[in-house]
Amino acid sequence: MGSPASLPGLIIVPPQYDQYCKFSRLLRNIYLRYTDLVEPYGMDECWLDVTGSKPLHPNSPSIAEEIRQTVKEELGLTVSIGVSFSKVIAKLGSDMKKPDAVTVLMDGWKERVWPLPASELLFVGRQRTRRLNSMGIYTIGALANTDPEVLRAWFGKEGIHLWLYANGLDEARVQPHDYAAPIKSVGHGITCNSDLHTEEEVWRVMLELSQDIGHRLRTEGLAAKGVSIAIRDNCLGYTMCQARLPFPSQSPLEIAHAARQLFSRRYSWQRGSVRAVTVTAIDLIPESFPVQLDVFNDAARRMKLQKLEACVDQIRGRFGKKAITSAALMADLHMPDDGRHSVVMPSRMFF
Repeated sequence: MGSPASLPGLIIVPPQYDQYCKFSRLLRNIYLRYTDLVEPYGMDECWLDVTGSKPLHPNSPSIAEEIRQTVKEELGLTVSIGVSFSKVIAKLGSDMKKPDAVTVLMDGWKERVWPLPASELLFVGRQRTRRLNSMGIYTIGALANTDPEVLRAWFGKEGIHLWLYANGLDEARVQPHDYAAPIKSVGHGITCNSDLHTEEEVWRVMLELSQDIGHRLRTEGLAAKGVSIAIRDNCLGYTMCQARLPFPSQSPLEIAHAARQLFSRRYSWQRGSVRAVTVTAIDLIPESFPVQLDVFNDAARRMKLQKLEACVDQIRGRFGKKAITSAALMADLHMPDDGRHSVVMPSRMFF
């Protein structure tokens, strides 16, 4: 697709994330009429466990149909619902018929699911699809009938999970709507308004993202032992890598510097300009966890920096994010300011 300037008939409508969040909440309120086991998966998808609702309804499909009709009547929205015995198979069902349908995958589900491409399975993205295809695995059925130990050798424990998903054997439970999952990482990412053409532009975005990461780590009383980055170029290719930090940290500056070093070492500008940047603090530990110091680092300087950043965090928390900021962030960051980057998206199922 060309640029907007080369498409004179194109009408660009700005996103309204506040409305998106509003209707997401209204949808979940409808779901909660039927069960308190409502687990969000992204902004516009949820898993529901309606086992406890069956005494009030003939069966699960009837509940799904009632939800579909209620959403359309009350909100004017259409929903596609999958009904099954597991979260993964239900998710597949919800994708089979759109935009306004109920798909039931119970008895005989394998005949409908196994012929589908392996890429249709949850957590099988483009990279895993390519690796599976290189092994001669093109369908969900082929994946299901592969020796799980072979998949473990290729993908580690994730290979076993994929095998369980393909065979409908995953036993992940739907979590209550107010369940707070243990924090395993703290990340922040953004798709920029325009391409980033220089390392300095990427650095400013990383620094801005790291401000919120450091705040979240401090709020949760955590420190990161490592940093990972994900870079998407303007051809939709991804570069992902991670590295350990010299010391556990909740410092936005240290996290941003580590992310920049990773970017400098691992990203090739031959791939194209950068369009999206994600920085993630990984391998988290409690901030009070004892740390072995060494003679090659200035512990007093790090302590002074920590106190300074804690003070900055307090000022920002009291007077707003823009009350005090780095001079480097005063330039155009090519980042949207409509609030989309403040939306927290669930990333995984819980086992």
